[in-house]
Amino acid sequence: MMIDLRSDTVTKPTPEMLKAMFNAKVGDDVFKEDPTILELEQKTADLFGMEAGLFCPSGTMTNQLAIKAHTQPGDELLCDATSHVYNYEVGGISFHSGVQAKLLPGKNGIITTEQIHHAINPDFDWLPPTKLVCIENTANRAGGTYYTLLQMQELSATCRKSKLKFHLDGARIFNALVELNIQPKELGPLFDSISVCLSKGLGAPVGSVLLGNKDWIKTCRRYRKLFGGGMRQAGYLAAAGIYALDNNVNRLKDDHQRATTLASVLEKLSFVESILPVKTNIVIFNLKQEVNPVTFVDLLKQKGIIISAFGHQAVRLVTHLDFTDDMLANVIMALKDIEVEMK
Repeated sequence: MMIDLRSDTVTKPTPEMLKAMFNAKVGDDVFKEDPTILELEQKTADLFGMEAGLFCPSGTMTNQLAIKAHTQPGDELLCDATSHVYNYEVGGISFHSGVQAKLLPGKNGIITTEQIHHAINPDFDWLPPTKLVCIENTANRAGGTYYTLLQMQELSATCRKSKLKFHLDGARIFNALVELNIQPKELGPLFDSISVCLSKGLGAPVGSVLLGNKDWIKTCRRYRKLFGGGMRQAGYLAAAGIYALDNNVNRLKDDHQRATTLASVLEKLSFVESILPVKTNIVIFNLKQEVNPVTFVDLLKQKGIIISAFGHQAVRLVTHLDFTDDMLANVIMALKDIEVEMK
């Protein structure tokens, strides 16, 4: 069996999760008649101290719905240059919403209040109105770094003072929360909207929940239909999300510890040039110039381990629910074997 470290999206439902899915009560969600979807939406909203939720097939959809509902064509949003909403959502900012993105050079994926102040456009006819700030927590391309509660509070205060909407791409928000040792409810008052992904570290097969106030979520629900995201008996998927929220949050610390262990091994290997700070479950490291990343990925694959090339000399490993201590030992052995083979 291959050890797959390309992403934390590769996990399979556990027998217990499958049982919850098979036992789900379902209905037609377009008619708001699926009880399990309604339960998941309200459960997630209550968890984060927000009024309402909307279950969607993906985090890309929840992010793009938020941008659509917070802006008008011709507006501008601010985000870090490495953010998912800009780099990995197929140009959806411009395609769906007719909005321009201004990219801020954050430090390890983290932008500051000062950067936002400087980036807001003055009210001139020839400049797009700045309307929205999007942050990603944790920051994927930065190696799983996260905003602290204080940083999020400061950004929220800046956005409110500047009359900007504030959206959280929480693709891996629970990874951040368990490291910060804070409750999700502390985030609700800070944001106008939050996207919560269930199919990454939490191990559900499909789905994200968009959170906001009731009237705003009603608008997003209409846009979800416009985007083709209206679902029928999707309560089977929502049941997996409920199970994930109830059972798979606290164990994220295990993923983080395994990632830290991998990083400690990698930093001693001769073919590694540098490693981004490892804060959660993502390990991004740069190979030395003489090492071809495609060849390196192939070498690991021959040893039964799948990882991702991540641009130029960078490669990425992501620990997850299906990655065990025995697998960790196998990966460490394979990395050390490759070092010997390269000499």
